[in-house]
Amino acid sequence: MIERRKIGTNTAAAVAIAFMVACGGGDSGGAAGGDGLSGNVQTDGSSTVFPITEAVAEEFSLLHEGRTTATVGMSGTGGGFKRFCSGETDISNASRPITDSERDLCAASGVDYIEIKVALDGLAVVVNPENTFVDCLTVDELKRVWEPGSTLRRWSQVRQGFPDETLKLYGPGTNSGTFDYFTEAIVGEARASRPDYTASEDDNVLVQGVEGDRSALGYFGYAYYIENESRLKALGIDGGAGCVKPTPETVTSGEYSPLSRPLFIYVKNAALAKPEVREFVRFYIEHAAELVPQVGYIALAPAEYQAGLTALGQASGQ
Repeated sequence: MIERRKIGTNTAAAVAIAFMVACGGGDSGGAAGGDGLSGNVQTDGSSTVFPITEAVAEEFSLLHEGRTTATVGMSGTGGGFKRFCSGETDISNASRPITDSERDLCAASGVDYIEIKVALDGLAVVVNPENTFVDCLTVDELKRVWEPGSTLRRWSQVRQGFPDETLKLYGPGTNSGTFDYFTEAIVGEARASRPDYTASEDDNVLVQGVEGDRSALGYFGYAYYIENESRLKALGIDGGAGCVKPTPETVTSGEYSPLSRPLFIYVKNAALAKPEVREFVRFYIEHAAELVPQVGYIALAPAEYQAGLTALGQASGQ
């Protein structure tokens, strides 16, 4: 994992004081001492958002000396929403917006929530470092590779002049928000994909697969590429305006189109009645701009984090 510095002592102390005020002197129903906050926050969902929430959870636990912690699951965006809408978790990590069917499931279960944007990310399309014949693919070429019913089995079928080598594909599983986003952006329909590829909800499995396969082509979150860029080769994408490689600048500007996306957390309104959940979410938003780049993602503009704090305050009645 990427090395991450801890939040400074002065910052932590200031946040601790703010927590004491917000909690009315520590009325959390938990252990005494410090700000009195204790308990566990249940989160699950996107493997892409996982490193951000994990980083926040570690810092939050340190601040509260381990009395208040967060459990961070990684069942994919779709799997996370299933648990969230059935009332099993407080927070759902998502690499795409909630779908109509998931919204209906939450409504049927009486689960109201707020959506908070926490970062920006790009999807990286990658090949093995020994691949020297391709540096860029067009959206149309990617579509022909990945669309349902695709008969492309060899690189020579992708573009004239490519070698007659077997094309081996790696990508996220169907519970992943990355799968949903990629298929909608590239194929034109969410969840529409050829099934004959090596799939995993764990991006590290995909990294290892592409690294170990000279004929590989795969895709996953840009942050995982950055973490493993010495082991992989990222391709540029031509969405119609020329070849663009993913960088923090091209993702932020939207130039890396159509594979730039926002990342979210969804918070159950009822869970905000628990001080540990409310303060964890507040801590998440207040420190995302610092922690997000440290785990390889792109921070939002300050106004967007302020909008998240405003939404949190309205949902929690503060």
